[in-house]
Amino acid sequence: MVTDLSLLKVKLFSDGADKQAMIEMASKPYIKGLTTNPTLMRKAGVQNYRLFAKEILTEIRDKPISFEVFSDDLAEMKSQALEIASWAENVYVKVPITNSMGVPTTEVIAYLSSNNVKLNITAILTSTQVAEVVSALNPRVSNYISVFAGRIADTGVDPIPMMKDCLKLIAVNPMSELIWASPRELLNIFQADGIGCHIITATSDILNKLNLIGKDLTSYSLDTVKMFRNDAVQSGFEIDIA
Repeated sequence: MVTDLSLLKVKLFSDGADKQAMIEMASKPYIKGLTTNPTLMRKAGVQNYRLFAKEILTEIRDKPISFEVFSDDLAEMKSQALEIASWAENVYVKVPITNSMGVPTTEVIAYLSSNNVKLNITAILTSTQVAEVVSALNPRVSNYISVFAGRIADTGVDPIPMMKDCLKLIAVNPMSELIWASPRELLNIFQADGIGCHIITATSDILNKLNLIGKDLTSYSLDTVKMFRNDAVQSGFEIDIA
């Protein structure tokens, strides 16, 4: 397994919605792109979607950034996507695989892709969904196919076999790249790299662990013991022994 970040072939995308953190991450050479979504934006306290996105795009111009549509109406999804795509050349428009009522968005995907909108198809959890997306895409327009491997793992299922299948499914489209989305631990970066996945997204919780790559485990064990000891002392814990 690769233990040196510089040797990774998988592209690392930063996932978040804090403006300053996004700008800082974009400045790092190992961050190849950025993504966000309405949930992350809400948690970050974003009030104005358009204003937030345009402020980010003023600062970040040379790396791809994905912004998501949020309408439940398929026609309005198309309109939102066209508007978002017009904000900058480096924008990829996130379109969920269905709306919140479970209606497939393949019609939206086909329309937007045929109109040269770069897409990030999101919230995918099955290989059947991947096959449907591939059939709807314009093979001459760049796109990301985002499979939520972390959520698959949350159900007790190993996502790696499915991610390998997805790579085979999208191979017919040279402009498609597979995203390993919603990783749960740093190890997922190396798992994604190992199977040839094109991209993995990561939140700050995971990115903050990058300095642990290659760390000596004996030293890490001692650091852990020191942490337990320090916290016990700082808490003033005592055990009266008769």
